[in-house]
Amino acid sequence: MIVPEFSRLIAVDRVGLKEKSFAIEAEAKELKALAARLGIPEAKSVKADITLKLIRGGSIILLKGRVQAALVQNCVVTLDPVETSVDEEFSLTYSMESERDHGEVVIDMAEEDPPEPVENGQIDIGEAAAEHLALAMDPFPRAPGVTFEAPPEPPAEQPQKANPFEVLAEHRKKV
Repeated sequence: MIVPEFSRLIAVDRVGLKEKSFAIEAEAKELKALAARLGIPEAKSVKADITLKLIRGGSIILLKGRVQAALVQNCVVTLDPVETSVDEEFSLTYSMESERDHGEVVIDMAEEDPPEPVENGQIDIGEAAAEHLALAMDPFPRAPGVTFEAPPEPPAEQPQKANPFEVLAEHRKKV
């Protein structure tokens, strides 16, 4: 089993109908590992505020979270380090039922995502925050004042039009 870089396991038996809140923050070793996972030079800070609550008669756990991070990414134009930040809210649902109880899962882009399965009676709220951090990062960070100017396209070569008299001369040779 692979242990995530920012793992914070919460036992589902600690979750009730009343919201339970958790504040988590990555330590120095975790920040280094998260930066490597995200493919960035540095993660300066990563923290999340998470709430868990049972819904739908206790069969579903609702996770609501807010992930905040100070990161250093590479500028996509100059490759210079650029300080960026993330402040993103997200939500997930987890199902207490096993996947086999649901049968075949059909994914429709217009519908809400199906619930994640609860594994070994625990939910990893740190991994949920790390996944959403990866989704919320600026995919094309740029240093201040830097713009990308595409090189001018070379002019398309114009095909040489055949001289009509040369075409007739070639045709005459064949006959």
